[in-house]
Amino acid sequence: MLSGNDRQARGRDTRSTPGGTPMTGRDIAYRRFRFPADRDVGLADGLTAGPDGLVLDGAPGRLTHTDPHSGTTAEYAAGSWTSPVTPLGFAAVELVPSWTAHTPAGCWLRVELRGWAGDAASTGWYELGHWAADDSTVHRASVPGQADDRARVAADTLRVTGATVTGWQVRVTLLRRLDAADGPALRTIGVVASTDPPGVGQRAGARTDAGAGGARGRVLDVPRYAQRLHATGETRWGGGGDSWCSPTCVSMVLDFWGAGPTPDRYAWVTPPGPRPRVVHAARHCFDHAYAGAGNWPFNTAYAATHGVDAFVTRLRSLAEAELFVAAGIPLIVSAAFTAGQVPGLDYDTRGHLIVLAGFTADGDPVLNDPYAPDDERVRRAVPRAPFERAWQVGSGGITYVLRPESTPLPPPPAQANW
Repeated sequence: MLSGNDRQARGRDTRSTPGGTPMTGRDIAYRRFRFPADRDVGLADGLTAGPDGLVLDGAPGRLTHTDPHSGTTAEYAAGSWTSPVTPLGFAAVELVPSWTAHTPAGCWLRVELRGWAGDAASTGWYELGHWAADDSTVHRASVPGQADDRARVAADTLRVTGATVTGWQVRVTLLRRLDAADGPALRTIGVVASTDPPGVGQRAGARTDAGAGGARGRVLDVPRYAQRLHATGETRWGGGGDSWCSPTCVSMVLDFWGAGPTPDRYAWVTPPGPRPRVVHAARHCFDHAYAGAGNWPFNTAYAATHGVDAFVTRLRSLAEAELFVAAGIPLIVSAAFTAGQVPGLDYDTRGHLIVLAGFTADGDPVLNDPYAPDDERVRRAVPRAPFERAWQVGSGGITYVLRPESTPLPPPPAQANW
């Protein structure tokens, strides 16, 4: 049986990575820029500081764009911000961007990445997404078909294949249709860069670093939403409930924070079905290029439209995840496994998003797994070591962090990955 976000795999969650649980020394580095404070850290062209981020200035450029998913051509006012080169101190094999922005009707943004080594660019620019909060202006989409002898794009991830990348640069272009009443604003842009997880040959029952993060016995009261309640309802935006694990998880965590969409925002869902806010989330996370709702940064960007801080990173272990739970922050993690690999998860998936709500007194993770037939059976505890491997090997430790700005993040490690 295929579950949840299998369509998200699309050649990425099934990539070949070494088996086993990662060592704590794995290289992962996350860097984020916040606006308007960081405007002058990089190069702004046609953008200026607004009260809530970077906005188009009085003399933006012009750009004509044809939406490949509708064939509609329009002219836009455009401005861009290019980050400085961010050195890593290691050779990265994958880079994943994420952002928060305001894009009213008629507006959208384009995100690009390139690698650096030493004092020169080691790859060209690659597009990592065309994004808007709604689907009235352009079709929100990743950009397929980008591959050369140096790197390739797998939807939301830049995979380095033949280059040395010890640093990166990101460029964000804001676009406003000439007849639009309001303009876009860029609030944050960040990138997580990483090596592949190494294997340590742990046996299935081995204990890992339980309790290291101080969250033993703490389970956060995250509401329980079953994606499979939607399996026979709305089938647009990725085929329906059986493939909506990511927006279902985002909906759970938004509602944990009391930040979910108000009924007027999802009143368009007719018939309303079992939980219209999940249908609303699936539509607004949907990637029209790969036809699924599991694009990682599209999900965090959607979450951020509800007033929370949101980003994608990679964590090295459940010990790091415990730090977040101890701070009161549930996480959304991406795992891949076969039936029986993680006792208690009796299905196959090549890529599935699950809420990590807490830990038992013995240090085993307590999950809100949306791949359940009803809400009551969403909550389950699973053995620590096999779940950690399924998360680390399945996605390299991909994690969504959603939290109000008023809730502090835990102190990061020396090699900061948040």
